[in-house]
Amino acid sequence: MSDFRIKTCVLGAVSTNCYLIYNEETGEAVIVDPADNGAYILNKCRELGITPEAVLLTHGHFDHILAVEDIRRAFRCKVYVGRDEEKLLQDPQQNLSVSMGSGQMSLKADVTVRDGDVLNLIGFDWKVIETPGHTVGSVCYYVESEDVLISGDTLFADSLGRTDLPTGSAAAIVRSIQEKLLVLPEDTMVYPGHGDPTTIRHEKLYNPVAVYRRR
Repeated sequence: MSDFRIKTCVLGAVSTNCYLIYNEETGEAVIVDPADNGAYILNKCRELGITPEAVLLTHGHFDHILAVEDIRRAFRCKVYVGRDEEKLLQDPQQNLSVSMGSGQMSLKADVTVRDGDVLNLIGFDWKVIETPGHTVGSVCYYVESEDVLISGDTLFADSLGRTDLPTGSAAAIVRSIQEKLLVLPEDTMVYPGHGDPTTIRHEKLYNPVAVYRRR
């Protein structure tokens, strides 16, 4: 049986999914999109007995990054983001932190990743999949050995991310979903940035992007 575990924390003003993903045997962890309430996340890490070694960002919007510095200070871990997301991450206008009343949030990642990169973290391989559309630098993380996809705000259960925000593109998100995500194995569990998990099989049947493509 695998030691790969996922704990979901729903945090912040728009109910963002922050994922604490850890190796139960070693206690090593990755935090994906530390949305808000750093004290809560740190307490959960203590409760679970886990030590984050990395923060993975699916994109740079304010509701996915507000607790990043709390995590980075507490554990001295590196922050990863898509190579095309650096500008948005550092710009309070583009990352919406100003307009959403969260204060001016500007963040610099330690590591930028690109399509096809494989990160070996907590004893598992994480493949980076560039999925522009919700933002220009949005990425997903695919752990093939565990049939897990962290899809950020690109792919949701029966839906997809909005594209009317800075650097968004409707055409790009449709291509990303059709060409990069719906081609994954159907048993793949999808953990999105908001809402409930789903599967690639379900999305191939019911997601509007897939339904439109079949017409």
